Amino acid sequence: MSANTNDKRFIKKRKHARDKVLQALYQWQLSGEELDWIKKHYLEEQGVSSGDEEYFLELLFKIPAQVSELDEIYRKFVENFEDHLDPIECNILRIATYEFMHHLEIPYKVVINEAVNLAKIYGADESHKFINGVLDPLSREMRQLETSG
Repeated sequence: MSANTNDKRFIKKRKHARDKVLQALYQWQLSGEELDWIKKHYLEEQGVSSGDEEYFLELLFKIPAQVSELDEIYRKFVENFEDHLDPIECNILRIATYEFMHHLEIPYKVVINEAVNLAKIYGADESHKFINGVLDPLSREMRQLETSG
């Protein structure tokens, strides 16, 4: 199998993991369910294993553990849009902020693109524009070396 095919499979699995973790974090935020129960539910019933299960689990446990810090980081770019911030958008921004901080191997444009795509699928009509409007300046702050080139 070619490296290109492996890369495409990896990207698809990562995309699937982000999709599922967005749903899981939304459930966690709204229901207050224990993360272990959500993990079990998603692994057994939501097809997480067909994606990047390890990445899903990392995001599922690390984002809630850092939720205050993540929210504080992106919120300075949300002040004019406070009324836009629903649980879906909030969790998309948490995922992207986490990736900016902890996954420097993922290019900032990919982080933004994946977040915008999640917003197009799960967010309100114009939420993808809002997500892009928050993540673009955030990326310039968090990934200065990468965005200045």
